[in-house]
Amino acid sequence: MPTTPDAGALVRSAASALFLAAAIVVGATAVARAAKCTASPKAGIDWSGCDRSNLVLSSANLEGANLQKTDFTQTDLRNARLVSANLEKAALVRASLAGAVADKANFTKVEGYRTDLSQLSARGAAFHGAELQRADFRDSDLSGSSFEKAELGRAIFVGADLTGTVYPLANLARADFSEAVISGPIDFSGAYLFLTRLEGVDLSAAVGLEQGQIAIACGDANTRLPAGLLHPPGWPCGTE
Repeated sequence: MPTTPDAGALVRSAASALFLAAAIVVGATAVARAAKCTASPKAGIDWSGCDRSNLVLSSANLEGANLQKTDFTQTDLRNARLVSANLEKAALVRASLAGAVADKANFTKVEGYRTDLSQLSARGAAFHGAELQRADFRDSDLSGSSFEKAELGRAIFVGADLTGTVYPLANLARADFSEAVISGPIDFSGAYLFLTRLEGVDLSAAVGLEQGQIAIACGDANTRLPAGLLHPPGWPCGTE
């Protein structure tokens, strides 16, 4: 008489086959991801979620690249081309983008403590909600960029072109705007300006500024304010 298949054995066999198939899919996915993340830099590349930390990528062409959640911690991106690249939630801690071109790039919610962004061209870029404490924007062209709700405590904007930049609800405590170039509107609506360095800065075309913000900032006799705002008696703030 024919032997009736054991139901338990059939179930175990089917489960083993499914597990093997899943393992093959996972393995293939891991191989594909590894290949994606180790590919040489080029325009439009997809490095999203990749670990690209501690690398030398100076002068790399990453125009239009997908760099969402990419880890660039301590990576050398000096003089790189990042025009229209998407760096949302990327890690830029202690990375260097000095001299890079990142016009219209998306830096939303990047983490960039002590990032070197000096001489960066980031015209029309988005830095919404970016964590950029102690970042160095010295001599950068940031015209038309948005820093809405960004954390910019002790950031350095010395000599930067900030024409048309906006900082609604941004934290600019102890940031340094001295010698910044502002030849048009700049929006400080709701920005926190505790001990923000404004010595010699022309803010005559600024919008969103209130007397309370000015009262806790640091300026001097050469700081120009919008009509209706007065220099506080406590200016300048000394070494703070």
